[in-house]
Amino acid sequence: MDTHDVHDVYDVIVIGGGPTGENLADRTRAAGLTTVLVESELVGGECSYWACMPSKALLRPAAALAEAASVAGSREAVGDRRLDAAAVLARRDEFASHWKDAGQVKWLESAGIDLVRGQGRLDGPRRVSVETPEGARRVLTARHAVAVCTGTRAVLPDLPGLDTAHPWTSRDATSSPDVPGSLVVVGGGVVGVEMATAWRALGSEVTLLVRGDGLLPRWEPFAGELVAEGLRAAGVDVRTGVSVTGVSRASEFAPVTADLSDGSQLTADEILFATGRAPSTDELGLETVGLRPGSWLDVDDTCAVTDVPGGWLYCAGDTNHRALLTHQGKYQGRIAGAAIAARASGAPLDTAPWGAHSATADTAAVPQVVFTQPEAASVGLTADAATRAGLTVRVVDYDLGNVAGASLYADNYRGHARAVIDPDHDLLLGLTLVGPGVGELLHAATIAITGQVPIHRLWHAVPAYPTMSEIWLRLLETYRG
Repeated sequence: MDTHDVHDVYDVIVIGGGPTGENLADRTRAAGLTTVLVESELVGGECSYWACMPSKALLRPAAALAEAASVAGSREAVGDRRLDAAAVLARRDEFASHWKDAGQVKWLESAGIDLVRGQGRLDGPRRVSVETPEGARRVLTARHAVAVCTGTRAVLPDLPGLDTAHPWTSRDATSSPDVPGSLVVVGGGVVGVEMATAWRALGSEVTLLVRGDGLLPRWEPFAGELVAEGLRAAGVDVRTGVSVTGVSRASEFAPVTADLSDGSQLTADEILFATGRAPSTDELGLETVGLRPGSWLDVDDTCAVTDVPGGWLYCAGDTNHRALLTHQGKYQGRIAGAAIAARASGAPLDTAPWGAHSATADTAAVPQVVFTQPEAASVGLTADAATRAGLTVRVVDYDLGNVAGASLYADNYRGHARAVIDPDHDLLLGLTLVGPGVGELLHAATIAITGQVPIHRLWHAVPAYPTMSEIWLRLLETYRG
């Protein structure tokens, strides 16, 4: 697209062209508002090129092979065959569109959304200054709203030697063109356990280092325990209660050595730090509107920034720190886009819980799937979180392997389910599942929580037999005693 054809004044300016920004822009444009999207890298953002899509493309072949090997008959057909690493990486490259965004740009054009490439910075109320790749400066003005959808970046710890050790971040872990012979993964969160799973399946000798006493610390405890068990069974050296105190590397292509808190050392071909994220707001010009550069942006449930008067600045996606997941960012983009359009037309806002202009799900029904072996899936509150919120809680556990559908899904199926129920209000508060294939079971729980379906009504939701969805019946039977 020729940026010289882009108008200087728009109804809405969106800074950041990832899935969140795309969804927000799509909603405002569909409402008849002229909309421009400003992007400094690739349209499609982190998810499309360095996170969700390439990571799941790396993980899916290993899961498919494991599923085939878990059933008598197909197990004999696959034998002890290993993944074809070159084919997996080539498929990954396809899902990352070979790190080119022509397809995403074509979609913008079809939706009537203009694109300005370059680094966008706030330049006072309703103004955005863009430094283009050609070195020119464009100043865009918004009639109604500016939306910040810039996401987050990987954070590296302050460790001796790390600045010259060429460590991997999540981007390197999902885009590496080669399989390292050995890999150290630092961090027991979602990125750490998924990348340990993926690269071990592709042939790397993987060591996973976790500072705490378990994996997936924000989940129900059994989730981290079963994921750790699966990693160890796959040959990953999982070490808890240990941290990295220093790193050294003679050159970019030499092995890397990590000094550990227990006094030992590890040497590997690569080291991945999956230790946290920070908001991509350092160079956003926040100081021109009274905000602190590099900060998270606080928003209300319409995703309007609360610390900026006038109701013109919005922030959707990871940068507002509400729920750092692609699907939640897209949801926020849809909510914010609808709110911007309503305000622009003078229509009243529906900001009640679950209203058209309220991102209620960010606090009540956030779904997440970790694509390890076994998978872990959760939505809503854990038992601990519900208790800390002052709710009456009853926890219901069930061995997922005892469900007929699970025993058919895989021989010697191993998994677990936990429902968190509020008996005072007869409502499901949360559900956590761990086991092969459980990710596809999760949306039923998301609907039950979002719809606030009473437990007594769920009793009439009959699961098809013999499927793993029968876990619902077993949990309800256990709850009823």
